[in-house]
Amino acid sequence: MTITATDPRPRERTEKAAGFADRELPFPLPPTFDSADAEREYRKEQLADGFKIFSRLGFSEGVTGHITVRDPGEPDTFWVNPFGMAFSRITASDLVRCDHDGNVVEGRFHVNRPAFVIHAEVHRARPDAVASAHAHSLHGKAFSTLGIPLDPLTPDACAFFEDHGLYAEFGGVANDVEEGKRIAESLGDHKAAILQNHGLITVGKSVAEAVWWFVSMDRACQAQLLAMAAGTPKPIDRESALKVRRQTGGHFSGWFQAQPMWAELADQTLSTS
Repeated sequence: MTITATDPRPRERTEKAAGFADRELPFPLPPTFDSADAEREYRKEQLADGFKIFSRLGFSEGVTGHITVRDPGEPDTFWVNPFGMAFSRITASDLVRCDHDGNVVEGRFHVNRPAFVIHAEVHRARPDAVASAHAHSLHGKAFSTLGIPLDPLTPDACAFFEDHGLYAEFGGVANDVEEGKRIAESLGDHKAAILQNHGLITVGKSVAEAVWWFVSMDRACQAQLLAMAAGTPKPIDRESALKVRRQTGGHFSGWFQAQPMWAELADQTLSTS
């Protein structure tokens, strides 16, 4: 049976629930696949759903913003949204596959050059990054004008503590490959980066993880902006922040925390069908 992107529990393992040592309860895990074709179908459906989630959260602005995912069969290529298509209307069949040199190898639409410039260099520099997300979200781009890293003000923000880069320059619209390289360099081996006067970028081992980190980081930016407007925020101490990051900032945590968004999207899709 083919696993669909709307399945909130792709597979399960048995875990002892916290506080209930004598009980074993099922726990969801990311899906596994028998073939690259099956995994490709899943990744493309996840990518299309990711754009719908971004749309519902107000992360779309004109024709800017992009999420990408590596092709499992040809990992030097990646799938991306068509240039100019509304996030809310993107389906798996609309997605475009291009290589790291910007050549469209599959698909019937144009690709936004900044999408290629940024994501090609990120995927090239980070072979571990299956997916990458970037958009001009309101709070992310507002926070990016400050030229400072995100502080560990809340448990949610601690997931990014000492695990996000800061690109301290603004190089204009990212049409130049060198700009993409500088963005990838600022990201380093972190899960996210703040791009000066531009916004946020996140990566993950799945579309769900990359999307969740973007959503969570934008909200953390919003929380810090509100706290700074109200007074002088008191950050969580370094030891505690690192402890929380170890607890909530891993790859599985990012994937798992995204699952309610996918379940809600599935429910909304069913209710309107």
